[in-house]
Parts: sequence; structure tokens; C-alpha cells
Amino acid sequence: MREFADSDAVAKALAADVAGRLTDAIAARGRAVLAVSGGTTPVRFFGELSKAAIDWGKVIVTLVDERFVPPGSDRSNEKLVREKLLVGQAAEARFVGMYSGAESVEAAAERASEAVSGLMPVDVLVLGMGTDGHTASLFPDAVGIAEMLRGPSPSRAMPEPPLPPEGGEETTIVNLVLPVHAPSAGEARLTLSLAAICKARAVFLHIEGAQKRGVLERAAAEKLPVAAVLAATETPVVTYWAP
Repeated sequence: MREFADSDAVAKALAADVAGRLTDAIAARGRAVLAVSGGTTPVRFFGELSKAAIDWGKVIVTLVDERFVPPGSDRSNEKLVREKLLVGQAAEARFVGMYSGAESVEAAAERASEAVSGLMPVDVLVLGMGTDGHTASLFPDAVGIAEMLRGPSPSRAMPEPPLPPEGGEETTIVNLVLPVHAPSAGEARLTLSLAAICKARAVFLHIEGAQKRGVLERAAAEKLPVAAVLAATETPVVTYWAP
């Protein structure tokens, strides 16, 4: 855990770390894939990252999760990212969203899986966490949450890119994005699967406030979703926290 004095300090430090990782990814592979979360916590971070001196034209931005609402909705993570992150020079980045006008969230999840399949594994993934211990849209009360957190093994669910044009099982794509129904979440959601999250080359958890730190410290004992995710990632998760 990296601790900072306040929200501004943690936003600047996290942005610098993420920008460095993206730059390294571009140097190594010619592009960088960034997956970000929504909510109020990352707004300052988005603002700082948008000012970073990155070759944004080689960056692809996608989402960790999304509400099943149109991009014009104030509850849309896509809208948040477009308004707070993809501005200035960062507007040169390519955005790949999760929402589609599908007839159901299940159908939308399949479309989103296809859309993000060529982006895997993500180079940098930034998670948030709710006071109920959810991360991404893996809520404690989600229908089928035990199965979501168990999931297929990352090695089976997602081969290293590029994906073969006609290769892989059907579940390889479908399992990348899952539909979520949880009473506490409000509307239906779309979320990267545990396998997709855990394959990311760098994973950060951005939380603020004493309450959320307390939740994180109790997460393993209470078997909260965030604990399952942190335990399963292939690279150690770096937590950025400010009081």
C-alpha cells in the first residue's frame, strides 16, 4: 500500500505511475491498453493522467466495468471517461466501450467480449472498491457471484494475444465480459471477468478514506469480492490510498 496525504497527492502519484507503465508498454509492444473504473474517486486521477506526456495515439482505453445504460446517461462510466480522461492530448487515444444497444445485458456482454478480445491482456488496469467490498462490478450480492469469483482459470479463459482469427473456444471470448445482476448495484452491469482482470500486466487499486481502508483490511476475513480479486491476480496489486 502506498499512502499519500490527500486526494490531490494520490491522484498525481498514481497518474505518474500509470503513465510510466503505459510508456513502457508502447516501447515494448507498440501500443498500450489501459482499463479504468468509474465512480467519483478516479476523477482527479483522470484529470492528472490526461495531462501526461504520453504518445496517446498509441493508447487504447477501455473499461473495467459499466452500467447497462446509454453513454449519454450521467451514470455511464463511458461518459465519465470521455469527459474527464479523454480530453486535451489524451483525446487522441482510442476508446473501446462496453455498452451496446443490445436487447439484454447478457447479449451486451457477448458483444463487449468480442470488442475487448483483441486488447487482452490489458497493460494497466485500475480498480476501485466500494464500501461493500465490491470491485469492478463483482458485488457481494450479485447473482452467481461465487461462480464469477471462481471463474475459469486465466490460462484457459484467455490466451495471449493476438487471438487466432478462427481459434479458441467460444468461452474464450464470452468469458471476458460478464453480465451482472445485483440488487445493491441498481441497474444491470457489465464487468471484466476475474480471468480478464487477473491477466493484466499491472494492476492498481485506488481507494480513499478511512472507511474503505477498513473494508480492505477486513476483506479477506469476510470473504469480500475484492479479496478474491487481489488474491488471484498474476502480478501483485499496488494500492494507492489517501485519507
